[in-house]
Amino acid sequence: MADAPRDYYGLLGVRKDATPEELKRAYRKLARELHPDVNPDPAAADRFKEVTAAYEVLSDPEKRRVVDLGGDPLSQGAAGGGAAGGFGGFGGFGDVFEAFFGNGGPMGGGRGRRSRVRPGADALLQLSLTLDETAFGVRRELAVETAVLCDTCHGQGCAPGTSPRTCATCGGAGEIQSVQRSFLGQVMTTRACSACGGTGEQIPSPCPTCGTEGRVRARRTKTVDVPAGIEHGMRIRLAGQGEVGPGGGPAGDLYIEISEQPHDTFTREGADLHCTIGVPMTSAALGSDLVLTTLDGEEKIEIRAGSQSGAVLHLRGKGVPKLRSSVRGDLYVHVEVRTPTRLDEEQERLLRQLADLRSEDVSVSSRNAGLFGKMRDAFRQ
Repeated sequence: MADAPRDYYGLLGVRKDATPEELKRAYRKLARELHPDVNPDPAAADRFKEVTAAYEVLSDPEKRRVVDLGGDPLSQGAAGGGAAGGFGGFGGFGDVFEAFFGNGGPMGGGRGRRSRVRPGADALLQLSLTLDETAFGVRRELAVETAVLCDTCHGQGCAPGTSPRTCATCGGAGEIQSVQRSFLGQVMTTRACSACGGTGEQIPSPCPTCGTEGRVRARRTKTVDVPAGIEHGMRIRLAGQGEVGPGGGPAGDLYIEISEQPHDTFTREGADLHCTIGVPMTSAALGSDLVLTTLDGEEKIEIRAGSQSGAVLHLRGKGVPKLRSSVRGDLYVHVEVRTPTRLDEEQERLLRQLADLRSEDVSVSSRNAGLFGKMRDAFRQ
């Protein structure tokens, strides 16, 4: 009875519809973990042979077709099959080196020609606003200094009337290859061309404005519409308004980070506002009306008779508008009853009279006052 075909997809840990790039990534990862030079475990060496054979099979379209039809191209008698666990046509062995050395490893296969044009970086700008501005929104003109496209060469990096030429050192490949001897015999190494920086092009006549960068730094003015309800630490994104990339590459984004200034009266928690008002002891006892200046103007507040410190008055809809919503938060007014610290004789007499009328004992018992209370009573005698 014939042995069941090996699960080559399972050996690499990929799906049956995996792309060639997915196969390569999976094999590189396993090769770095299982290679005998890295992992001395004998079981790892056997596993390394298996995954190498699996990658050799699945990276070959004809052999992969045999696998998908239920066959095993490395079994005895299979057409085009090699020794199980071997490296076959040397393609898999090259990927072993690529897994350790990258695209510029000893087996060649460098990264190829690099583009002079690269995307630009994002830029970040801080914007300080008051509570009223973050609550209701504001339009601001901001001075922004970033890299912009060079007007002289329009990103080409060349003097007007000239153009880049093919690098004479690498012939436009962007790479230099050399052959060296190693324990494997002669191997080819690939490195980026130092004459052109790997771009395959040289600029004989640099732009007089930007050199060869294709961009220059400049200050410009941007209009920013800050939406109502924005909070401290939030960012506004202006797409494509950041740094222009080298070679006139596409610009990154500009982010405006909001910094909300502390308010003299209110503290903010999301869309809600909090404030504390000091109420005289007599006003808290008798009740009174106070006027509080809110974000919308003056608001009359009723302090009910007998109000205590820590009481909270809730004013609905007097907070900050919620971001991108017509709904507003609330305002919470925290009451702090203030007891007078200094009384003249008449005020003290009246308060003692009030205490007598309310049958309140304002004296301090030496029995409960402790040592310091006893000392105080002794000095009063």
